[in-house]
Amino acid sequence: MSEKGKVDVQLKKIRENVYEISKEGLMNTPSRVFASEKILEDMKGDKTLEQVGNISFLPGVRKYGMVMPDGHQGYGFPVGGVAGISAEEGVISPGGVGYDINCGIKLIKTNLRAEEVAEKAEALANILYQKVPSGLGKGSVEHIADEKEFDKVLKNGVKWAVENGYGEENDYICCEDNGCLPEADPSKVSDKAKKRGMGQLGSLGSGNHFLEVQKVSEIFDEEVAESFGLFEDQVVVMIHSGSRGLGHQVCSDYLRKVEKEFSHFIEDLPDRELAYAPAKSDIAEDYYGAMSAAANFAWANRQLIAHRVRECFEKIFGKSWKEMEMESLYDVAHNIAKKEVHKVNGEEEELFVHRKGATRAFPAGRKELPEVFKETGQPVIIPGSMGTSSYILKGGPNSLELTFGSTAHGAGRLMSRTRAKKEFWGETVQKDLMHEKIIVKAKSGSTIAEEAPGVYKDVDEVIKVSDELGIAEKVAKMYPMVNVKG
Repeated sequence: MSEKGKVDVQLKKIRENVYEISKEGLMNTPSRVFASEKILEDMKGDKTLEQVGNISFLPGVRKYGMVMPDGHQGYGFPVGGVAGISAEEGVISPGGVGYDINCGIKLIKTNLRAEEVAEKAEALANILYQKVPSGLGKGSVEHIADEKEFDKVLKNGVKWAVENGYGEENDYICCEDNGCLPEADPSKVSDKAKKRGMGQLGSLGSGNHFLEVQKVSEIFDEEVAESFGLFEDQVVVMIHSGSRGLGHQVCSDYLRKVEKEFSHFIEDLPDRELAYAPAKSDIAEDYYGAMSAAANFAWANRQLIAHRVRECFEKIFGKSWKEMEMESLYDVAHNIAKKEVHKVNGEEEELFVHRKGATRAFPAGRKELPEVFKETGQPVIIPGSMGTSSYILKGGPNSLELTFGSTAHGAGRLMSRTRAKKEFWGETVQKDLMHEKIIVKAKSGSTIAEEAPGVYKDVDEVIKVSDELGIAEKVAKMYPMVNVKG
């Protein structure tokens, strides 16, 4: 055991796809790893297992700290980390949310079939790349110079976008939390964060963010797929972006405040990146208000991208987006901490559920779901890499018991960006994908190298674990046609 109470990772297999790190030392609970043997070997290549063990040192953790099957090393929490922490006597940890607050996925359906889109794929790739702002720095569908108006974005999220002509009512109905956390408090967002966000509303950004046109290649659950409006050979559009510079600044601002105000708590943690503010403290409440505002910005951001995507499809196919039935299926958040009520030891308790690179996966009947998904469970959208399949699942019956209603958020990285650029050459990856009839547009070859298919875990294996555990169950599989990266 180290000076700070860090424990050696000793895994015990509980059952298939479930492993446990025993509670010892200053840990408040055990920790759980949801992974197949194959995925577990991948996790042993970095600090994922150590970091999931570290989650259980946080005060107020309920049941256990956990990591989803796409887990890999992150900041504080592993990416794929989940924790349900008491909202009364626990804490909130910015490192359990991350810098890209509400990085997430929106999926837009169409009534187009793959054959008719394939004929115009090059033209579609070009216009999407030209018209959807991407890459580092500024670039937006809507630049808001007035701070009072910008505060409305932070307060109202997707509803602001719809009210200002960037969508329709269904866009916020079919969105996690209706695209708006009501606790958002723009006054708790720094001027520096706001200035960074004002010029980025409606932009992809860089890194692993993307816009991808896909075809539905396989249906696993015909009944649920029909309910979701999905069919084989259908073209859909997946949008992956977050809160951009605004969210990054919110995280940075509050990490500094937490580290300064509660430095004495850090001494008992195995990793200072887990720095936290006690629930009910002023800083915890201020952070929650600012984080919620950043989350609302991210939902509005993806909605404005969706609006621009609709305009691009109209231009290429000569029809209105309504004629092409370009409606939202759903929009899910990844990096977020939310107040949710869950059963703990048979009693309902309000928790801060931290999902760091994890997707909410509520099953049928959960009250937060819109009426259209009450009987199926919520859609769960999990991307692969730009050269592999992506999936739509539904919230599984075991998710509340096992994972506080959570599952994976993607394939999960196998290697760092630095290593990826050493092992892959962007132009070669782009050409290889072209042979697979996948068109990739990006700002640079290094961006493509960083996101090469070989950089990621086997998404099919990740989905298999989620499906077998019953935390999210397979509905449909998609294959990429066009990918636009920052």
